[in-house]
Amino acid sequence: MADVSLHQVRKRFGTIEVVRAVDVEVADGEFCVLVGPSGCGKSTLLRMVAGLEEISDGEIRIAGQVVNRLPPKERDIAMVFQNYALYPHMTVFENMAFSLRLAHEPETQVKARVGEAAQVLGLQPYLERYPRQLSGGQRQRVAMGRAIVRKPRVFLFDEPLSNLDAALRVAMRTEIKALHQRLATTSIYVTHDQIEAMTMADRIVVMDAGRVVQIGTPLGLYDAPVNRFVAGFIGSPAMNFLPGRLSDSGTAVELGADLRVAVPANGALPPAGRPCLLGVRPEHLVPGPDGLPATVRVIEPTGADTHLLCRAGPHDLTVLLRERRDLRIGDTLRLSAQRVHLFHPETGERLAA
Repeated sequence: MADVSLHQVRKRFGTIEVVRAVDVEVADGEFCVLVGPSGCGKSTLLRMVAGLEEISDGEIRIAGQVVNRLPPKERDIAMVFQNYALYPHMTVFENMAFSLRLAHEPETQVKARVGEAAQVLGLQPYLERYPRQLSGGQRQRVAMGRAIVRKPRVFLFDEPLSNLDAALRVAMRTEIKALHQRLATTSIYVTHDQIEAMTMADRIVVMDAGRVVQIGTPLGLYDAPVNRFVAGFIGSPAMNFLPGRLSDSGTAVELGADLRVAVPANGALPPAGRPCLLGVRPEHLVPGPDGLPATVRVIEPTGADTHLLCRAGPHDLTVLLRERRDLRIGDTLRLSAQRVHLFHPETGERLAA
């Protein structure tokens, strides 16, 4: 196993800089997830670690060794792609054994390592089948098995679940997490799905427009986002954002037209009277006898939870109720905020939590 270090890494295509001065440290054995919207540079960054893209500036180290000039085959990494990249004319066994045979490993060793990986991934019944005879989830397990047999220092995953249906994605992300806990190999995983990032990562690297915006544990990012972008990207349903100003007393955010949201005393506050953007997560809006009056416009029961779309004056609010309530369209709720986040109305930077 090995740690991975990226220092001031940049990538330019002509005059366009798509990765901008990225600094990331991935510890030995860590599962690190790069997350961000499409086009933010996360897959390009992963491909530079793999050696599939040349870096324009900066330094990439694996296990302390600078690998900027090393070809992919000499970096001792294994990559799992979005489209599986299996050889259609080879059986599952042959796909998984290919890299070992290319390295001239003894046939007894090939059979042992393929058999071990097949057992870990539940592929023993499918070793003689061809990729076309497998489901999407089975193909993805074969792609992971092909990586496992090499026993690399680092696993790289480039959106491996994006081609699967919703139910299979949930099952496969559980399998990948369990696999990592078993193998404890350093892993870097790219996705645009923040639920995948939250449920799988030891640490998350949030990227936007080629830059690293914030690095932290899943709950650390969830509880203390550094700006509006991270606050809105991490968490589902997404955080509510309401423009207002901190009251003169500093105990509430005034949203206009006699609408106020009390600010819990859970952090340092900006100066009273200052314009701000109020952020509150849907699950932190709690019905009660006091609070912001809101009219129910849409009710979405999901079984375990109920999602509400409410209207408070000119503002739309998403509310997540954990308990079941007898509600109808047009009902009025009083909503209190258990926790709020305050952001600068123009820069989006965090003011308080």
